Amino acid sequence: MEGPWMRRAIERKRDGEELEPALWHDIVEGYLVGEVDDAQMGAFAMACVWRGLDENEVTALTRAMVESGATLLYPPGMFVVDKHSSGGVSDIVSLVAVPLVAACGVHVAKLSGRALGHTGGTIDKLEAIPGFNATPSMDAFVRQVERVGCAIAAQSDSFVPADKRLYHLRDHTATVPSIGLIAASIVSKKVAAGANAFVFDVKCGTAAFMRDVEQAKALARMLVGVSERFGRRAYAIVSDMNEPLGRSIGTGIETIEAREVLSGREGDERVRAGCVQIAAAMLELAGVAAPRERALRALENGSAYEKFVDMVQAQGAGRAALEALAPDPRVRPLRAPGGGIVTSIDAVRLGNVARALTAHSSVGGIRLHVRVGDRVEPGVPLADVLGEGADPEAILPAFAIGEELPLPRPLVYATI
Repeated sequence: MEGPWMRRAIERKRDGEELEPALWHDIVEGYLVGEVDDAQMGAFAMACVWRGLDENEVTALTRAMVESGATLLYPPGMFVVDKHSSGGVSDIVSLVAVPLVAACGVHVAKLSGRALGHTGGTIDKLEAIPGFNATPSMDAFVRQVERVGCAIAAQSDSFVPADKRLYHLRDHTATVPSIGLIAASIVSKKVAAGANAFVFDVKCGTAAFMRDVEQAKALARMLVGVSERFGRRAYAIVSDMNEPLGRSIGTGIETIEAREVLSGREGDERVRAGCVQIAAAMLELAGVAAPRERALRALENGSAYEKFVDMVQAQGAGRAALEALAPDPRVRPLRAPGGGIVTSIDAVRLGNVARALTAHSSVGGIRLHVRVGDRVEPGVPLADVLGEGADPEAILPAFAIGEELPLPRPLVYATI
């Protein structure tokens, strides 16, 4: 049934007022039990988009969403870290950083999601390994973190159900792009998952939710500030997503690329640098001395790869299954129609095409041969299309080739 109190809350937020914590709790609870309907919540979310939320309101909304479901607890004295990416193309950082940090002696617990839009999902990537169980019980998840040192699993429906329902509504009402609502959604899931410290990787660029660096910095500051109000240590990195992070785009082939980085074999320097930066931030929050050096040493001595194998085995897959994972053998090259300099790469287009390819084969996708700023000759391969389900020509418009060398972009724009 509808209540006049919710109409008043919508009016107040529409007019730019700050709402008190108890009212945020009532709104979330009312929405879950049906006292607040979708029409009212959609209108309220739009008011939040237009008027914004301050840190007090985001904290109150976050707390209400955490309290809507279950939370995880770890054994006393066990320090646990977690990381979150706001989404990107060829973003294999979680696959690398989680076992890398665990190999340095810090427990890592990560509840991850599936693919959304043009962005890949960590769970989909791991499920490309035959036998991998992404849905252990939460008790088993906690025990694995304690015993193995790390775990990556799909988020249970019992965690922050209010966020899941609200996000679905926001997606349907064009109210996703709100810094306050995004921050509450992210932090509520992290707090419910029980870690002591979080690292946030806020992507910025043409293939990210945050296109503008200043907007990305504002979200990063909000994520850190709200996390600290819940007694969690937090660190945020604003990183570039104007082109794919790695060379592989597609569930299984991204797992293969992560395997190569972890095994210490020569890999793409850009993706390796991104993984090490995130891992070092996680180690720093845990109080590890010389965190970057520790992370690099774990990559070089093979301990990070062995920890990845331990995690995969603990979740039902074997070393043999991981090491046998291979790209789809059906390879069709996309060649440059002319010579020049690669001035841009449309990661959104590539991400969407890769999702079509992986729908036919978990180890299908796109493998890049060039980066922005590379000079190419006519006929050289720009990328390979692996598998069936998309014409290589469909991705040709993703590569802009010109004569002007583009301005260099940093991998990391800011740290908060």
